Amino acid sequence: MNTPTNLFKQALQNQQPQIGLWMGLASAYTAEICALAGFDWLVIDGEHAPNDLHSIQAQLQTVAAYPASHPVCRVPVGETALIKQYLDLGAQNILVPMVDTAEQAAQLVQAMRYPQDDGLGGVRGMAGARASRWGHYADYAKRANEEVCLLVQVETREALNHLDAIAATPGVDGVFIGPADLSASMGHVGNAAHPEVQAAIENGIARILKAGKAPGILTPERPLAEHYLKLGALFVAVGLDTQLLMRHTTELAAHFKSSTTSLTPQRGATY
Repeated sequence: MNTPTNLFKQALQNQQPQIGLWMGLASAYTAEICALAGFDWLVIDGEHAPNDLHSIQAQLQTVAAYPASHPVCRVPVGETALIKQYLDLGAQNILVPMVDTAEQAAQLVQAMRYPQDDGLGGVRGMAGARASRWGHYADYAKRANEEVCLLVQVETREALNHLDAIAATPGVDGVFIGPADLSASMGHVGNAAHPEVQAAIENGIARILKAGKAPGILTPERPLAEHYLKLGALFVAVGLDTQLLMRHTTELAAHFKSSTTSLTPQRGATY
């Protein structure tokens, strides 16, 4: 068997918009539900969700059964050894938060790659016999660098100042704009809809496209997601599993609790 082509990376290179969902429930059970929904990509969140290497591996294995949905693993921090572990588990697509400079981006590119004569200076450690999926592909060590996909998150004022250089970094496949942290960094905590923040996002998408890379973003607001897609964003997460569960359970409980009084028979009443 040969190392599988990274279809998510290929879609971004071909400028085909990818619609995604954020997964923070840290469960293979719910990951299967999300994969069956038909999203193009699914974030397995290791930064803000209670995931560890075991739960991430379980979700990767679950989503792998549904090849139309591509897992993107967000590491908690851009640390070389941790990225190596995620890749060894079976991940191909890595999302790294809080990337502020081109120097950081270049280090992440190296962490993603085995040492090869490709000019990118890979430092990923070579594993021995693999229990993961990669052990079944004889050409994996030679093909891995071609098939990994690095997405870096730009979510501070400093990152915006260095955005052109970050996006131009060889080996960076996409740049994800983080609205929540960006709004906080810009002095508008909890208000990603602020005009200044939205102007920065729109400008950021244009700059990423100009560099020839794929822009990405997350918003659960449908009109805003459609707006970003029209601007050229190529990988857009349109919801979060935690938020969907929270909203719908809250609405369902509120609906029935608000009508309980009129539905409950009064004491002494007969049926």
